[in-house]
Amino acid sequence: MKQKRVCVIGAGPSGITALKNLLDEGIDAVAFDRHNDVGGNWIYSETSGHSSVFETTHIISSKYLSQYDDFTFDDFNPSTPDYPSHDHLRQYFQAYANHFDLYAHIQFGTTVLHCQRLNEESWAVKIEQDGAVRTEYFTHLVVCNGHHWLPRMPVYPGVFDGDFIHSHDYKKAAFFAGKRVLVIGGGNSACDVAVETSRVSARTAISWRRGYRIVPKFILGKPTDVFATRLNWLPMRLRAWLSDRILELLNGPNRLYGLPAPTVRFGETHPTINDELLYRIRHGKVYPKMDIERLEGHTVHFKDGSAEDFDVIIACTGYVLAHPFFDKNLIDYSSGPVPLYLKMMHSTYRNLYFIGMFQPLGCIWPGAELQSKIMARELAGKWSRPSNMDDLCEREVKRPHYKQIDTPRHTITVDYHLFRRELLKHLPKDYIRKAKHHNFAASNVII
Repeated sequence: MKQKRVCVIGAGPSGITALKNLLDEGIDAVAFDRHNDVGGNWIYSETSGHSSVFETTHIISSKYLSQYDDFTFDDFNPSTPDYPSHDHLRQYFQAYANHFDLYAHIQFGTTVLHCQRLNEESWAVKIEQDGAVRTEYFTHLVVCNGHHWLPRMPVYPGVFDGDFIHSHDYKKAAFFAGKRVLVIGGGNSACDVAVETSRVSARTAISWRRGYRIVPKFILGKPTDVFATRLNWLPMRLRAWLSDRILELLNGPNRLYGLPAPTVRFGETHPTINDELLYRIRHGKVYPKMDIERLEGHTVHFKDGSAEDFDVIIACTGYVLAHPFFDKNLIDYSSGPVPLYLKMMHSTYRNLYFIGMFQPLGCIWPGAELQSKIMARELAGKWSRPSNMDDLCEREVKRPHYKQIDTPRHTITVDYHLFRRELLKHLPKDYIRKAKHHNFAASNVII
């Protein structure tokens, strides 16, 4: 059997667990990352475009359901808060890399320029490092470059004469002190940006084109995702219905806050986890607005006929799923669909894996860890993929966990717990017991 040499693109949360599990199986692997340390987007910097987190970012899933099975937050620091900040997470990922001796296998300050699939057993990977360009050769390619780095900008009729930026370039609220700010979007970033800018701005408004569900971070004193694990035994449709009823009881209808009501069922769009937006709206600090009709100078015209002047527009409108190192005729998932078995395996290219390229209603890297274990076991000859890969990849597209609205943002969504169960089916029983123990412990955490 040909000696395997594996290239891992990225040393963020998915890349480091991919690398760790490859090394565990004795497979020669190297990771390339353009940053100077482990952490990916969770390394905060005020440099525009460096990462997607901003000064006050905290994770929207709790630590109990946002940890690796092989290295938990208790292993790292038992006093980690329920919702860790970006800096807690940076330290956690770097501690993971230290704990498993990964740094010797990571080349930082390295950009992957192009990946060419030569045949079923080799890839040519062109990289740039310290200004020099070279090509290295690998038997397998593992893509972990993330999907929150290429901003998707909205387009409206007219021209805006103020600053029009994407949330990717938003770093701290202080830059918007005394300004009139319009935030576009109803997702997690949009609501966080609206809340934070409203503390210092002259006025902050938030524009929604559709209704979103605002989910609190705690229910009955427990992190919401921990509370929700108690509902996992219910059929998904009933679980979604019950989740809606609980939110209505806690928040009341959106109209009480001047916000449009959701028009789709729970799970058909991503819920927004935020404790402060509704509070800030009812205290007159954030002003809800409808979808934008057109732009004219500093004036924004909305679809309800109203108009208002702003100095800054911050578009929190998501990201393009992009792999700039591939030729588009080889791989292009920018507009969907994404037909990958277990969200990681291509039906034709057997020496290509995508780790962490899914969007759970929950946290990514626990699932990325399980994907990595399956991948590493296959490369070590301990697991074999099914023979009907074409059918299984088609099934991924036609039978998703949630039938979400048809937008590019909703092409890779999975249910956190259901996806974990699907992945665990392909792993040894001793590991399944370990993973189930962590899940059980999370669902019974006492605050």
